[in-house]
Amino acid sequence: MVNLKVDLAGVELKNPVIPASGTFGYGREYADLYDLDILGSFSWKGTTGSPRLGNPQPRIAEMASGMLNAVGLQNPGIDAVIETEVPNIAKIFHGPVIANVGGFSLEEYAENCRKLNDVEQVKILEVNISCPNVHAGGKNFGCDPKAAAEVTAAVKAVTNKPVFMKLTPNVTDIAEIARACEDAGADGVCLINTLLGMRINLNTKKPVIANRTGGVSGPAVFPVALRMVWDVYEAVKIPIIGCGGVSSAEDVAEMMLAGATAVEIGAANLKDPFVCKTIIEKLPAVCEKLGVENISDLTGTAHR
Repeated sequence: MVNLKVDLAGVELKNPVIPASGTFGYGREYADLYDLDILGSFSWKGTTGSPRLGNPQPRIAEMASGMLNAVGLQNPGIDAVIETEVPNIAKIFHGPVIANVGGFSLEEYAENCRKLNDVEQVKILEVNISCPNVHAGGKNFGCDPKAAAEVTAAVKAVTNKPVFMKLTPNVTDIAEIARACEDAGADGVCLINTLLGMRINLNTKKPVIANRTGGVSGPAVFPVALRMVWDVYEAVKIPIIGCGGVSSAEDVAEMMLAGATAVEIGAANLKDPFVCKTIIEKLPAVCEKLGVENISDLTGTAHR
């Protein structure tokens, strides 16, 4: 009997499968399709201090082996999520929840995380530092080690929950950013967020996304994400949530071999809403094929 349990910075998950933020909302749509309690956890939609309508349409487009999106953190705001969505989550999912937190200033990040500190079912804060720093000319917090460290320290000062920093791949050296977060007190890191890309409509001769650029996700980015998980595992001692192009049980195993403790599934949910359920069902056979009784033994094995 294969043991699928993993320990994520002291939080026990029944398996390493986590639907990624932005592709699972606050869970209610998927709860109509299958029992969410089979999941290890899920990361809710990126939530900011104030409500956001997001970017103008069109903001999602298909591409070969993936998709482009520039949704723009559309969400009802942290207070509405705590008041409305959290009670609903408690009805449809009884495991540990990961709260994905966005922000456009140090103060906003800290305030959002302070408010979530007393939300019992939220066990991990996943801090998205791919947001633009409005006080630094719009450069993303996650593109600069100093800024990433500042957000980490600001959040750690207001919460006793484990803090995982979600890292952008749009940098020269993601391991440097991860080390800065670890040094500032992060309990873990999640990588990768989407790669920056664009497409042009040949008929209109205009970008297909109204925002011009969008985040590239889906199977096309898996090798990039895997390489970055490998590099960060070599650079830090804190646990890693691997994310980016994962769409099968074999992909989950590969991410764990590269160094991930748990794995998020993103764009694949939009193509097949049952993909996480299918992956969980197939993981024991993959583990048996790889000769492990505890799936946690896969983490980092490829480095040894």
